[in-house]
Amino acid sequence: MMTVRPCGRVVLTGGVGMLGGAGLDLPYPWIMRNCITIRGQWMYPPEATTLMVGLIRGGLVKLEDLDQANQAVAHAAAHSGPFKMTVIQPG
Repeated sequence: MMTVRPCGRVVLTGGVGMLGGAGLDLPYPWIMRNCITIRGQWMYPPEATTLMVGLIRGGLVKLEDLDQANQAVAHAAAHSGPFKMTVIQPG
């Protein structure tokens, strides 16, 4: 969070503390001084699954393009760092 520029935006996804565990401590004074916007989203909107199925059925998303997704995740983990990224490019 603290790598965001002044007037930046932080997006939180997932469910920290949703099952009764510890919550997320945020640096409130730093957030206020730097005018940071925080947005939370529980994973994805409810209609996302239906929309994704429609894209797949329409042939706009080909599942075979994701065959190497696990390899890409492993590559990204092994080659992470500033200004580095791993991209899955459809064939």
